[in-house]
Amino acid sequence: MPDPFGRAIRDFHRGEQDEPLLQRDGDLTLDHPIERFYFSSFTVDSEESEWLASRLDGPLLDMGAGAGRHSLYFQEQFETVAVEVSDHLVETMRERGVADARRGDMFALREQFGRGRFRSALAIGTQLGLAQSMQGLRKFLGDLAFVTTPGGTAVVDCYDPDHEEAEELLGYRDDPTPGLAHRVMHFEYEGDVSDVLLFRLFAPDRLREAAVGTDWTVSEVRYGDDGPHYRAALEKS
Repeated sequence: MPDPFGRAIRDFHRGEQDEPLLQRDGDLTLDHPIERFYFSSFTVDSEESEWLASRLDGPLLDMGAGAGRHSLYFQEQFETVAVEVSDHLVETMRERGVADARRGDMFALREQFGRGRFRSALAIGTQLGLAQSMQGLRKFLGDLAFVTTPGGTAVVDCYDPDHEEAEELLGYRDDPTPGLAHRVMHFEYEGDVSDVLLFRLFAPDRLREAAVGTDWTVSEVRYGDDGPHYRAALEKS
């Protein structure tokens, strides 16, 4: 199966990327900013990064870890396991020094890890939207509760479809249900085209609703400077 996304990031790491990685929705196209998104170092030197680090402890599961930006920092603090569905990205993380990078699917956690394996979990990159539905989001949160300890914590991110700038996102699709929307797009790189990706956009209240009955509660939501993007801290009873 073509993996233009993972291959472009691997090529950038190796200094071999000669063409842009494109996000496309029909005739609309954006250059995906690989260096800024995946290769800027994570350091605890700002209020935002301090907030993130203060909510995580080890062992940590870094889901959809990309090129290992967060794992490279947190593995120096405690045990960190980084998972990615892309073999190219797993290869990239290992080349960059991620100690435990493995192929894994954040939407199949019970099949990969035992009960209570992790103290914390991280999913930064809006891949939470790949749950695709409220039912899928509930299942993911339930599975995440299974692989984390009592009193566990997690940080996830998403786009808020109720934000006034949400409609400017590439691939945005409105939904009649309050607090929900879609984002539809695919990636292209050097002639390879990915499958069409369907991201479900969940407003924070929808995330809170999905968490009911999963042992998770949404303890805090923070918006950054980039419009509808938010991060949510979860705590497990």
